[in-house]
Amino acid sequence: MNTADIAEALAADDKITKTQAKSLVDGVFKAIAEAATKGEEVSIPGFGKFKIQDKPARTGRNPATGAAVEIAASKKVAFTPAKQLKDAVNG
Repeated sequence: MNTADIAEALAADDKITKTQAKSLVDGVFKAIAEAATKGEEVSIPGFGKFKIQDKPARTGRNPATGAAVEIAASKKVAFTPAKQLKDAVNG
């Protein structure tokens, strides 16, 4: 499922145009991305949480040569599903 599919489902459920639904879906994802850029946690009850995790610098290996490579510290966005979502997925 992609954003167009989500927008189409939203349009059908809420009796709005696909263009309006696409705008809403894009707005939600934009808001989540902006919050993540600021380092904020986004919590959606019944769905889950998006939060920023710091990944420390580390030494890795080049798989082609086996040479040691320094991997810089970075941040990643992690998603933790809510219990309701886990339960729905697992039956």
